[in-house]
Formats: sequence, C-alpha cells, structure tokens
Amino acid sequence: MKPGTPPCSGLVPLLPRIQDVRVGWVILFLGVLRAAAYELREDGYHVFPKDELQQVLNIAATNTLVKTVHVHEGTYAPRSPGQALIHLNRAHDGIRLLGVGRPVLTAANPDLADRSARSFPAVVNHVVYCGDGLSSNTVLAHFRLTGANHFVTNSLQEVMEPDRSIPKGRFYYGDGGAVKIYHRSYPVLRDLEIVDNYCSPCAGGISIQHEGATNGVVLIEDCVFRGNRAEVTGAALDLLWGSEARVVNCLFVGNISNTGPGEGENPFSNNGAVTVFPRSRIRMERCTLTGNRNGVDELGGRSSFMDCLFYRNTLKAGVAGLPRFELDLPKGGDVSGCVIAGRILDPLKSVSPAANRIDPMGLELGADFSPLGEGLEKVGYRKRE
Repeated sequence: MKPGTPPCSGLVPLLPRIQDVRVGWVILFLGVLRAAAYELREDGYHVFPKDELQQVLNIAATNTLVKTVHVHEGTYAPRSPGQALIHLNRAHDGIRLLGVGRPVLTAANPDLADRSARSFPAVVNHVVYCGDGLSSNTVLAHFRLTGANHFVTNSLQEVMEPDRSIPKGRFYYGDGGAVKIYHRSYPVLRDLEIVDNYCSPCAGGISIQHEGATNGVVLIEDCVFRGNRAEVTGAALDLLWGSEARVVNCLFVGNISNTGPGEGENPFSNNGAVTVFPRSRIRMERCTLTGNRNGVDELGGRSSFMDCLFYRNTLKAGVAGLPRFELDLPKGGDVSGCVIAGRILDPLKSVSPAANRIDPMGLELGADFSPLGEGLEKVGYRKRE
C-alpha cells in the first residue's frame, strides 16, 4: 500500500478511475465465466497450472462422492486482485486439496500488481483462506505457499465468507499472509513449505483466529516455516485470542517478528516466531525452532511443549536493543522432554531442568536441522521422506 493508505481500503487504490473500475470488474466477471478446465479421474479431480483452481474447488464442493483435488506441479498465481488466491468455507468442507510434486501457490502476480505500491508484487491478502465451517475432514497438503506482502483489500466479502453475521475486522483482513484460518475452522495442514511471506500486523505465515470457537483444533504437521516476517507478532504462526492448534514435527527457521510499528497502537516489541495470545493454547510436539528472532512467546499459560528443540533463536532483526529468548512463559506452561539452548523467560519456574535438557554442552545441528548426539533421536523436527 502507498503511505497513508488505510488498511482494508478495497480495490480503489489499484483502480482509481471509474472507467478503470468498470474494466476491472468486466475482466473479473469474464474470468469467473471462463470454463474450468480439469480432469476427473477415478482418484479425484486433477488440476494443472493453466486451469482455474478456485472453480474446480467450487465444483468439488458440490460433488458428494468425489472430494479430492490433485494440483499438479507448477505455479498458481492470482488472476485478479482479491482477498485470497483460493478460499475454502463451509461449502468446501471435506475437500482434500493435495499437491503433486510440490506446486507453488503464490499471492504475487507482478503483471497485475501496482509497481509503485509497497505491497508489490502481491495482489491478494492471503494465499489460502480457511473460513467458518471447515472440519478436520478438510486437508491442505504438499504445497509451497509464498508471495504475501501485506496487500490488503476487503473486496468480494460474501464470496469468501458468506455468513454476514460473522464480524470482520483488521486482523481478519491483514493477518495470515500464507494462510488465514477464521472462526469455527479446524482444517488439517500437512507437509507445507511456508516461505517468504510478510504481513502487518501479524503472521506472515499462518494466522488462527477462532475467537473462542475452540470446539475443534487446527492440526499443523510436517511443515516448514522459513523467512516469514510480521510487523508485530507471530511471524511464522500467530494464535489470536481464543484459538487452539496442535503443531507436530514442524521446522521454524529465519522468521522475524517486530519488523515495524504496525498500524495504530502497538504494545508489542519483542515477540517470537510463534505467538500465543491469552485464552489460546498450542500443543507443540517434536518441533525445531532455530535462527529466528526469538522462539515462542506464550501469553496465556495453557500451552504444552513436548520433545521440542529451541536452539539459538538469536537472529538480529526487528526492533533493536531487546534481548533474544527461546521461550517466554510469563504465565507458565507445560514443558517436557525439550532441549533448550538459550535464554528462557520463565518467572513461574515452569521449565524443570529435571524434565528438560537446558544448554547442553556441545549441541550441534545437522544440515537438516536435526540435533546430533545420543539420546536426541526423538527430539525436534525430522523431514518426512
């Protein structure tokens, strides 16, 4: 966005003249009318880079028997500005969206983006939007998600999230560059590479915003979060108030929070790659965090960390003059079987040296970020073959 442009300002900054607006909507309308090319095989729908991915998802949503969509290798970019490259809401519950050969889903399209905008080359808020009404039967797996750069619009709201009774605000539009998960939404995210996304205020990677609707949890497993940035909290993963997630065998490296002032009042200056807000809970198992600007800050005291590796999260970036940390637990938490090499902020003494290995001598990581040494085989992230 250009300096001074308010967030959630719609498409007007991109299409300033009324005739341009008309042309833009005609192009969008024609794009919607274009037939969705795909192949329907015995194992599901098959989509290729020239196909209309969202249209195939909409078709699969109406099919009560076939819910699997295979997305073949290549890059899938937005064909018009909007809130997301692809969206899944209540109508899409049960879809299994599976990458074949690690396709790339990106928020960027330099041919459409305003080259003078700070958000260039992004043209959508989120790569993937997971909206209200998704159960754990909905699966997103085997993709690379990238390209978000704090583009913000509030266009096509009823298409993305048809339920008008659900409030939408600043965090709904601005957070979650790679993935935004909103309200009663509990998808499974598996084997994703979430790389080089930027958002303001929070979560260049994944933003979870359940708002207290925690009758389910988001499952994130076998994922890699690398090089994501946020102006405020949770550069890789951010659990806003009243949210819940289980994170298993994930790697977090090179993620940077607190890169800027954010928008409006900002009480945060020293957050982790992962931020857990009050009334939220994360269950983190066998994960590795290394080389980030801080590890995890957990503000609610309800979370658990099991067999995780926190190793030298001392990246010099973001707001200067503040000490780095591996874990920040102002209200405590359940920490067991973890290896922690670095500073721990734990005023309630919830991290027991007897139940964890603190600053072990000679600890090193292999090229795949797994810890080297005896007794560490079940600690931290391991890449799945």
